[in-house]
Amino acid sequence: MKRYVAPLTPDLARAARALTRVSTEVIGEAASLDPLRVRDFEHRGVSLNAESNERLRAALEDYGVVFFAEDDDGGYGVRRKYSASRIRQLQNWEGEGGPAYEDDI
Repeated sequence: MKRYVAPLTPDLARAARALTRVSTEVIGEAASLDPLRVRDFEHRGVSLNAESNERLRAALEDYGVVFFAEDDDGGYGVRRKYSASRIRQLQNWEGEGGPAYEDDI
């Protein structure tokens, strides 16, 4: 599966945000964009400059989605980076072992 390298489209951004289950406020903050700008991009197709588009893509990828390029069947899209069981496993690992402290050796 090849990575989708074209500029992020409004439909892919909306689908990715739905998969990540984050609000426009959260993803806007992560991408350093106004939440209204994110909403306008997703729902009204208001364009983003190349830098903002890349920041939005990076923020969505940080929240756990992967964009993939068009294949021989003509499809392109977005999916979760990890399955639901893998996400639960990762969340459990994050809390294991307690807080990290410096060694006094």
